[in-house]
This record gives sequence, structure tokens and C-alpha cells, in this order.
Amino acid sequence: MLNLILPYICTRTDQNSMSFNFQFNINPQSNTLKYLQLVDAIVNAINENTLNEGDMLPSVNDLIKNASLSRDTVFKAYNELKSRGIIESVPNRGYFVTRNRNRVLLFLDTFKAYKEVLYDGFRANLPENISVDLHFHHYNIEVLEHILNDSLGKYSHYIIMNFDHPEMERIISKVPEEKLLVIDWNIHSTPSHSYVCQDFGQALFEILEHYSAKIKSYKRFIYLYPEKMTFHPKESISIFNEFIQKEQVNGTLMLDPKKINIQPGDLYLLVSDRTLALLLDQASEKNLEVGKDFGIISYNETPMKRYVKEGITVISTDFTLMGKKAAEFVLSPNPMQFVVPTKLIERKSF
Repeated sequence: MLNLILPYICTRTDQNSMSFNFQFNINPQSNTLKYLQLVDAIVNAINENTLNEGDMLPSVNDLIKNASLSRDTVFKAYNELKSRGIIESVPNRGYFVTRNRNRVLLFLDTFKAYKEVLYDGFRANLPENISVDLHFHHYNIEVLEHILNDSLGKYSHYIIMNFDHPEMERIISKVPEEKLLVIDWNIHSTPSHSYVCQDFGQALFEILEHYSAKIKSYKRFIYLYPEKMTFHPKESISIFNEFIQKEQVNGTLMLDPKKINIQPGDLYLLVSDRTLALLLDQASEKNLEVGKDFGIISYNETPMKRYVKEGITVISTDFTLMGKKAAEFVLSPNPMQFVVPTKLIERKSF
């Protein structure tokens, strides 16, 4: 009987790198084929917690060199384990244990109130035995790539909130397509990727068109897009311009929130909650009443907007539904491509 001990380095999500021994026996005299002996050894190591989810397995070359196994034997063993859903291969990284398929990586952009609504909708529709690791990239491509690289092979599903960066397509391509779900903004993905997103273009135009008569009742329609404070899709700027030109609305694009100067009869379209606070502060200083002297339409529903100033009108997708559909992706073997409807929720501010 050939006794083999293979020391190698493993990285876990909750620990620093550590080295440990993975030991198994190959019996040339056994009636069990060698590749199945290797399969059984890895399965036993997982059952005994010698190997855990996310651990890197010995490379094919390691096993050829140290166990005197043929390349065909090693590949047959690893392919068998992959077909059982016990391990997965990551290009240019190696083979990882994925038998425990109860961990999901949820990668959001920033923490905001409506992201909490999304998370609650996601978590509420998953069984308790599925754990969710939540990360935020804060629109930092280096942070996203570093964390994603470290997580490859360690999760059953990867749910990523994309943003507009030329490196995004390359980075998310590292995740096997069947495990990846793009949420909120379907950008820099391929037609075959799964997504649960909102429409930042045509949906906005249709809403503005539907309420065009009410918008025209205001003296000025101002789209406050603070370019240094937001990553909201710039597609919305062209939609705004298209609308005011088509409907002959007195509209203005404002990029600098320092230029806010509320006048009676103004209607503001906002994409940043920080500018909402600035606007309300100035209104208070000028003794102007929102919903009476001027109007506000704010992007993205949050619980507080229902009550601030007796209600802020919002253009929003259903973030609870977005979370629910993301949970469905985790629980189903099927791909998903779903656009969450966007609507205007009318309140006193408009």
C-alpha cells in the first residue's frame, strides 16, 4: 500500500492562511480503481472536516508527482467530484471544495437604507441553513477584485451589484456564469449572465411622460445630478434631456449642489439623499414649504421618505422584490433574467 501525505496551503474566508496535512492511501492491489480511491479519500476528508468548504485541493501536477498517479486518473477523479457537486474548478486558481453549498456571497455597492430593504427581502426568502456573507465595494474596483479573488471557489453563489467601470466585465468573468447573479444595474455583463435589475432608462422616460401635465404645472423642472456625489447611471441625464425637449418643459440639469437656489414653482428630481437633505435645509431657511411652494421627486424608496415632510414622492424599483428574486436564483438551478418594475409613488412633495 502506498501511503501519501501532501502538505499544502489552504485559505479560509474566516481565517488567515494556514498549512495542514492532507493524508490518503492508494492501494494498487485493491479492486477499486485508483481514481475512485482518490474520490473516496477526498470525500472522507470532507466528512471528517480535514477538508472544508473553500479549501484548495492538491493540483493535478502535485498528485502526479507525489502520488505516482497518472494525469488521466487525477482528471477522472476530479471530474467525478465536480459532477457530484463536491468540488469546482476556478480558471488559473485550481480546484476547491464546494460540497457545503449553503454559503452565498452578496456584494453590494454601499450601505444605504434601500440596500437594507433589499437585504431583508433577500434574507427573508432564504432558508435559515444558508449563510450570507455581505460585503461592500464602495465603487472601489481594487477592493471588489481583491475580495472576489479571495472568495473564488468558496461560495455556491455570487450576487454582485455592478457599477460602471471598464474592468468590471473582466473581474466578474472570473465567476462561473451559473453561479453569478448581477443585481440592480445590468452593466458590463454578457447576454448569458443572470440578472435581477432595474431599468434606469426607458422606465424613467415613461414615468415622466405619464406625469408630464403635472410636471408642466411647475415653473422649472431641475434635475439635480451631483456628479461628484453619485454613481447613479448617467443614462438618466439623456432621458431627462429627451423628455424636456419632447414635452417643451422648462428644464435644467444641475451638476453642482452648491448652486441650489430654490424658487417658488421649482420641481426638483433628486438621485442623492444628501442633496435631499440640502434641499430641505435651504427650504427651511427660506420658509418654503415642500409640496406647496416647490416640489420634490426623489429616487429610491426608503422607509423614512414615507414620513419626512408628510411624505416624499419617489421613483423607485421594488427592492424587496429584487431581494426575493435574488433568493430564488440561489434556490433554483435555473438561470434568471428579470427586470424589476420601476414606478412613481406619489406623496405630498409632488
